[in-house]
Amino acid sequence: MSLIPSFFGGRRNNTFDLWDPFQDFPFTGGALSVPGETASFANTRIDWKETPEAHVFKADLPGVKKEEVKVEVEEGRILQISGDRRVEKEEKNDKWHRVERSSGKFMRRFRLPENVKVNEVKAAMENGVLTVTVPKAEVKKPDVKAIDISG
Repeated sequence: MSLIPSFFGGRRNNTFDLWDPFQDFPFTGGALSVPGETASFANTRIDWKETPEAHVFKADLPGVKKEEVKVEVEEGRILQISGDRRVEKEEKNDKWHRVERSSGKFMRRFRLPENVKVNEVKAAMENGVLTVTVPKAEVKKPDVKAIDISG
């Protein structure tokens, strides 16, 4: 099997393709397996940074419309980013030489820390980059009362 599998049938005979010694094994999901939901799941790259005010998540989602992406916060402070990358329409006269872009469903989940405001999560999509901002709750400092020492 080549490093870049063909979605539209047939094995590619290209000098740059790699031989997969596991191609005839009855299991799937190897390093060189045909991309599907698992590959799309794994290919969704997300950065998570913490600022003094918020936790910020950035996901590269080129070619995905904001209507095709869902951002949810589940019970237990789980942030879930999911969506569906559409497969490009295949025309009968098209001859594909490479199919390297992944398609299909993707989903990533993150357990948020306790100090977040889950009701104030904001998401924005610009130039194929999804930015999710989860504001931090103010950490209440305990009141300290000085006690006079008698004697």
